[in-house]
Amino acid sequence: MSGANRNVHLNVFLRATGHHAGAWRHADSRPDLELDIDYLAELVKIAERGKLDSVFLADGYAGGGSKLEPFTLLSALASVTKHIGLIATVGTVYNEPFHVARQFASLDHISGGRAGWNIVTGAGSAAHNFSRDEHPEHAERYETGEEFVEVVKQLWDSWEDDALLFDKVNGKQIDSKKVHEINFKGHTYSVKGPLNIPRPPQGYPVLVQAGSSEQGKELAAKTAEVVFTAQQTFEAGQQFYSDLKSRLAKYGRTHDELVILPGLAPIVADTEAEARDIEAELHSFVDTQKELSALSERFTVDLNDYDLDAPVPLQYAKPAEQFNGIRSRQEVILDAAKRENFTIRQLLYRSNGGHGHITFTGSVLQTADLIEKWFRNYASDGFNVLPQLFPTGLETFVDKVIPELQNRGLFRTEYEGTTLRESLGLKHRPNTRYFQTNV
Repeated sequence: MSGANRNVHLNVFLRATGHHAGAWRHADSRPDLELDIDYLAELVKIAERGKLDSVFLADGYAGGGSKLEPFTLLSALASVTKHIGLIATVGTVYNEPFHVARQFASLDHISGGRAGWNIVTGAGSAAHNFSRDEHPEHAERYETGEEFVEVVKQLWDSWEDDALLFDKVNGKQIDSKKVHEINFKGHTYSVKGPLNIPRPPQGYPVLVQAGSSEQGKELAAKTAEVVFTAQQTFEAGQQFYSDLKSRLAKYGRTHDELVILPGLAPIVADTEAEARDIEAELHSFVDTQKELSALSERFTVDLNDYDLDAPVPLQYAKPAEQFNGIRSRQEVILDAAKRENFTIRQLLYRSNGGHGHITFTGSVLQTADLIEKWFRNYASDGFNVLPQLFPTGLETFVDKVIPELQNRGLFRTEYEGTTLRESLGLKHRPNTRYFQTNV
């Protein structure tokens, strides 16, 4: 919504222990329960108690660690919740459009219209797990990804909304004239269709995107309905917000059709001093050498070879175009180091807390002030919230920050409906695809 009727939108980035690198070692965290469905369900119920729009799962296909497959997990969570949206990250590089279209249609049916797809092109290479020699380059990933999304949307549209009849008198379950082959033939994909499951309840599950590169912004303006982004300053947030919203008109879209949610990684307590104590404790749990090695991937030198209190050696930073991961995140992290003249220790602490997103440590009122400032001044439509410690950080946000936002008239007191689209103020996606058989 625009103007005075706007409401803050809040998604929580679900993680078992927290988004701080040291969270898993904190006494309040439960790393042993990261595969426990009852524990994960309790986290989502806390978020739903706070009337948050959605929960979001990141995913990937490489590396160690333990992470439940998102469709399996979100389907289980759908059965113990009623209103909160369920957003899964699924990459286009190591999947097929038919599988993804079917899986999201299934999740949308199971949840009663609460599914969302975080579309990524695959920032991290998993080529070795999929019988490939190498990970595609950035430009190729976006070109192929755009075609992938188009195939998925056509498959969702291959069933018209009223194709199911269940006419017992005439013995007709489906109107076959309203189920269509798509016969898609593109540069990468050739898909006949139709999908083997009826159209999702929302029309399309909500389409979410996280890329903020030039190609990413253009694809978001054309396709996305929610953007997860990473700007660390208010001014950068305003600039990104204005830039992306201004691109919508050329695709026949209005500002209300795209919700922009920067990442916010908060440590919140009743007082700022209490929050600072939590922050210091979390920093003390971090394996400094390990985290500096990870940061060093963004440089041509090993940061472990430098004194922690030395300036960040920005002259050895990799240019974004030479970084085959999330390029926009590279720029955000390096810009922060330049702008604030970071030492390596300061860069490490910033990186510990929020993966390149806004890190904020303060009181309940200070946190609400930050959210209100960004929201009222069009630097965001709300936030993708990354509590640095679970479950206590999520509980504090829900039980203390949310009531403060409600008192200010910024956040809902009840859900607007039962679907994720209704929560986000987005329209049901009607099937506007016209087939020759209907003429």
